[in-house]
Amino acid sequence: MIVGLMSMRVSLMTETDTLDENEAASWYLYLIKCRNGSLYTGITTDVQRRFAEHSSSGPKAARYLRGKGPLELVFSTKVGGRGQASIFEYRVKKLSKATKQELIAGRASFWVLMDESR
Repeated sequence: MIVGLMSMRVSLMTETDTLDENEAASWYLYLIKCRNGSLYTGITTDVQRRFAEHSSSGPKAARYLRGKGPLELVFSTKVGGRGQASIFEYRVKKLSKATKQELIAGRASFWVLMDESR
């Protein structure tokens, strides 16, 4: 039965169903500053769309950010694939607020920080 399902799935795919490798690997890490000065770290494939979702405080906004606006997008960088983005998100969340502020101000290199935080 599994073989039958696999062949059915393959037969339903068309050329438009395939993703370009570069599109699939375009993940970004971003930092948002809240009204109270706290920093939120997240990952996404579309920073502007995700920031708009957070700013609207709608159902797709992170619960942490609801009611903490106005929000300000203070940092974003392309980090590669989904797995790498998740690893970097975890590492950035472990950084001190002072280190994150150095990153935002451009006084610290994202890539050096990620290498050091291993």
